[in-house]
Amino acid sequence: MIHSPYVRKPVSVQRTMGLVLLALVPGIVAHVVFVGAGVLVNLAISTLTAVAAEALMLRLRKRPVGVAVADLSAVVTAWLVTLCFPPIVPWWLTVCAVLVAIVAVKHLYGGLGQNPFNPAMIAYCSMIVAFPALMSQWPPAGQLSFDTQLSLILGGPRDIDGITGATALDALRTGLRSGVQTVDKVLEGSAFGALGGRGWEWVSIGYVAGGLFLLAMRIITWHMPVAFIGVLAAIAGLFWLVDPGHFASPLFHLASGGAMLAAFFIVTDPVSGATTPRGKLLFAGGIALIAWLIRNFGAYPEGIAFGVLLMNMCVPLLDMKTQPRVFGHRHDLEGGGK
Repeated sequence: MIHSPYVRKPVSVQRTMGLVLLALVPGIVAHVVFVGAGVLVNLAISTLTAVAAEALMLRLRKRPVGVAVADLSAVVTAWLVTLCFPPIVPWWLTVCAVLVAIVAVKHLYGGLGQNPFNPAMIAYCSMIVAFPALMSQWPPAGQLSFDTQLSLILGGPRDIDGITGATALDALRTGLRSGVQTVDKVLEGSAFGALGGRGWEWVSIGYVAGGLFLLAMRIITWHMPVAFIGVLAAIAGLFWLVDPGHFASPLFHLASGGAMLAAFFIVTDPVSGATTPRGKLLFAGGIALIAWLIRNFGAYPEGIAFGVLLMNMCVPLLDMKTQPRVFGHRHDLEGGGK
């Protein structure tokens, strides 16, 4: 061991959140290239809403406004909410979702670091339950111009059949539940690309690149991404090997929906997630298992958000039961004897 004094890099909420925002950029760029630039409009709307809501709540709580707004935590929440939503949802739905995340989930529980549930996932679940039709309108990759997307976001007429297509997860679920199609037959549809949804494989790769950056910068640890990806791949692979006609491959599940965004940016939330090493593994693995179950047997095509919230409720128990053994404990001193 080297001797003191030790020199440590400065750690701040602003730096951490800034690096998270930077890590999201590759996924956003891929989103713009393959899906459309409408997501940038909703990112701007959500960012402005989040900052305004954060400032208002801090003022009402008689807390310093400037420093807290500048820590970028509200902006990270806003971006995660937006990236989980279809990029053509109307502006007011984005505003409502961000207000739920910032006001109800974050500040009514005490502010930064106090919320027991993931704000972005509460916002997602609230909106998909309240507005299921709007939350299912995903544009076909590369088929809507920016002008059309902007019109839809700002309240233009919405011809559902003309502007949207089924996501890869939804198309697979619907095809299999018809009882007359197999996985291979469904995957021949226009919604699918080489691995998952058409164009969405590249969005997923963008999020993987950002996640690896966060790992390299030590903003997150390996436990949650590895556990989430490993459990999702393992359970999907097991059922795929047993019945490939009715269960999709692990690569499909990893490259579709919000799997990679969740693995590196949502599951790893340091506030609402488990904190012990073993607890992190169980927490993320539980989310992956619930997500796979909902994808295959539930009422919604994507189950990550519900998995996150269910496992959020288990965090106190996970942290309590997975505490590392303290050095000098009698168990250690006696070589493992009781």
